[in-house]
Amino acid sequence: MRNFVFIFVSVLAFTSSLGTPAFGQDVPGQYIIRFKSQNAARSYFRDTQYSALGKYQWLNVAAAPLALIQAPDGLEGQTLSAVRSSSHVAYVEPNRYIRVPAGVTKQDRMINAEPQLPNDNRFGELWGIYNTGQLNGVPGIDVNAVKAWAITRGDSRVKIAVIDTGIDYTHPDLAANMWKNPGEVPGNGIDDDNNGYVDDVYGYDFANNDGDPMDDNKHGSHCAGSIGAVHNNKVGVAGVMSQVSLVAVKFLTGGGFGSTANAIRSIDYATKIGVHVMSNSWGGGGYSKALEESIALAAKKGIVFVAAAGNSRQDMDSRPSYPASYQLPNVIAVAAHDSSGKQASFSNYGRTSVHVAAPGVSVLSSIPGGKYASFSGTSMATPHVSGVVGLILSREGRRAAPQMRNRLIQTSRKYDSLKNTSASGGFVDAHAALNARALH
Repeated sequence: MRNFVFIFVSVLAFTSSLGTPAFGQDVPGQYIIRFKSQNAARSYFRDTQYSALGKYQWLNVAAAPLALIQAPDGLEGQTLSAVRSSSHVAYVEPNRYIRVPAGVTKQDRMINAEPQLPNDNRFGELWGIYNTGQLNGVPGIDVNAVKAWAITRGDSRVKIAVIDTGIDYTHPDLAANMWKNPGEVPGNGIDDDNNGYVDDVYGYDFANNDGDPMDDNKHGSHCAGSIGAVHNNKVGVAGVMSQVSLVAVKFLTGGGFGSTANAIRSIDYATKIGVHVMSNSWGGGGYSKALEESIALAAKKGIVFVAAAGNSRQDMDSRPSYPASYQLPNVIAVAAHDSSGKQASFSNYGRTSVHVAAPGVSVLSSIPGGKYASFSGTSMATPHVSGVVGLILSREGRRAAPQMRNRLIQTSRKYDSLKNTSASGGFVDAHAALNARALH
């Protein structure tokens, strides 16, 4: 059985309800096909009269002939055999379920913020941003954001896609930092900017195939808050970035499941609209060549792909966990540590396969309905790193993704309890990373 990082994903629109799938389960009768060329794809559907065999959907990966097919009930084997025998097909693989690592809600504890810090009324509880010993922690074990803010607090021109369960774009701590599509007129049912997506004002919902990526879980809004909850509004929390444009890219349902195909569609959408960073607190489904290729296309556009290492307590050097384990230049795999600097008990690790660690235990952040909660997971560590990358981009503009990853590794603060758990041997330091412009 495959191990899964937990995040909520949806199945394809033309698939019937299947209940709750098991980890590692394939979506019944669904296959992802890579054709050898656009001409080959056209020839395949013309020559095989595919409409007689089932339904299909283009996944819209930039200039790449990639399709998702749904075989009719009882004809799965016949459909797969026909696909594999076609000279037009480069490869075929099953569409698999993906989900998000379940967050662990903790009892909240109030700590008074110091007056020189942001005036958000729960800032003092954010040990990952500013650790003063909360939760029996060690002062200073944090991402060093407060010192970094003396250099930059972020920039609204930096677009970070939160590929997740959606974002509550009305949340008082998130609304001001939401990306708004300048070419789209809200609610008119028209694709005003001709990008192929109707009413994608704040992003898009690939779980339900519509332009409303509202979070119907909690996970995506929680991740978004750690990246970019508004500062100094006297409300709630503060993100690693004070100014940012958060793009809501939803492919995980409120029930918690999604598919490889919808993950690919989400990455392609974020690539098309020109995001700088993709924050990915999800995983599962095993290796997918099609998903790897979609992330590689994002890499060619200079997009940094930050990914949760996973919550299976396994060594990723010997047991990969995807998408964090894809060997691509733009992937940054993130483990979780607690407020004392110890690796989180649930976190995956890997001396070479995991790049950095970040706060991921009892992390307070925003959830839908203007509320807040504390969750634990590598899902919570990942947006901290996405925010640090965003700070660097705010100061310097787009940088080569391998340079960004190398900079985070080299500037992480070394810590004995983390020395064998990642390539960095420590935890991310935003201030040090901002002051290391010469690193490549």
